[in-house]
Amino acid sequence: MTVVPKTPDSAAVTDVDEPDPADGSVLVDGLLLGICGTDVEIAAGDFGSGRGGSDWMVLGHESLGRVVSAPPGSGFAAGDLVAGVVRRPDPEPCPACARGDWDFCRNGRYTERGIKEADGYGAQQWRVDPYFAVKVPPELGRLGVLTEPASILTKAWEQVDQVGARSWFEPEHVLVTGAGPIGLMAALIAQQRGYYVHVLDRATDGPKPQLVKDLGGEYLNDLSDLKVVPDVVIEATGNGKLVLDCAGLLGPGGIMCLTGISPGTDTIDAAMDPLTRQLVVRNAAIVGSVNAGKRHYAQAVDVLAAADPQWLGRLITRTVSLERWTEALEKGPDDIKVVVDLSGESRPKS
Repeated sequence: MTVVPKTPDSAAVTDVDEPDPADGSVLVDGLLLGICGTDVEIAAGDFGSGRGGSDWMVLGHESLGRVVSAPPGSGFAAGDLVAGVVRRPDPEPCPACARGDWDFCRNGRYTERGIKEADGYGAQQWRVDPYFAVKVPPELGRLGVLTEPASILTKAWEQVDQVGARSWFEPEHVLVTGAGPIGLMAALIAQQRGYYVHVLDRATDGPKPQLVKDLGGEYLNDLSDLKVVPDVVIEATGNGKLVLDCAGLLGPGGIMCLTGISPGTDTIDAAMDPLTRQLVVRNAAIVGSVNAGKRHYAQAVDVLAAADPQWLGRLITRTVSLERWTEALEKGPDDIKVVVDLSGESRPKS
């Protein structure tokens, strides 16, 4: 699965060389590759950069593969299911990267598989350093492709917990904005924690409303229908107006974690002085969260393993073959998570 970075309409199926041993000592057969909005934007030519000296880049960062070979002492063996970590620290680590917090890189010189200066996991075979591989339990099977998106939310919830620890913090009501894969993962974790879950999304039919209801949550199409004061908001749309509206709903000590990024450039008029006053007097906090560290991948595996596998399986709404992978870039009306079958083991679905 290749693109020419910053070149629209360059997405293609390409024969490439064997994976570079410099990418890692663990050789992996690619099984599934999840597609997200970042991949769509890279394929549209909006951003992205390949490894030095190459005109093209292997796309894909939501990985699931099966180990072909691994060195002794690596912690991996042939047949293991694995997901690859996306981000790598910069070559001369900043203080955050040096301690393993590359998701908090201070100088921007990190690399990211399939996004920034490194080939991704969208290939029939790939390599990974053992440190940047996460073992997926065999009972998860193909659902292990959800590990990377789930890691985004385990980090986001960690951020909420860390901010909440500034004082007494026992949240009850959680509002999630957006019922895509990220929003539904946020709702799943909230449900696993025993919180009351409220999910806002524009879709009025399709699978989203029932998925939320099956978590025991409330599904909303309009923010005015929310009848409680949220203790936590997980914002997964990136819509600026919605961010401001939700900020105004936060109760005392409330926390909003921003996980969504909008590709738009809309501007809005906002009465910021009253909102700022409200945030200050309520000790409310807004924090952004991007990417994930290695521990968040391990936590994501735990979240997935604890979930109802039938519910998780309904998040994967379409599977396309490697030969037709560009079809995954076009989102259908009922799509939640579209995945590419890299191996031919999963029957393509229309």
